[in-house]
Amino acid sequence: MPEAIEIQLKKGALELCVLALLSQHDSYAYEIASRLADAIGMGEGTIYPLMRRLQSDGLVETYLVESKEGPPRKYYRLSEGGRKSFISQQAAWKSFSGAVETILGGVQ
Repeated sequence: MPEAIEIQLKKGALELCVLALLSQHDSYAYEIASRLADAIGMGEGTIYPLMRRLQSDGLVETYLVESKEGPPRKYYRLSEGGRKSFISQQAAWKSFSGAVETILGGVQ
């Protein structure tokens, strides 16, 4: 796959992936970035601006947790709006990916 196409596909699914991770449990940005780097190859540089945008859009809330190894960590959790957005985006993704799979299944 050409690299530019792969990057665009990943960027298109990135917000949904972050919301999905936060729907499982609260987390800090580095942990989210590490999980996404392992799973889909997205780097940290992409995650931090997204986390700021999700916060300014009201989809996530933050709180500080004391750390034994340094300054307090900023944790993220889904807001009520974030939960609704996740459910909506998840449904849209399933519909879209199912349609793409149907089309690809018919390609010889």
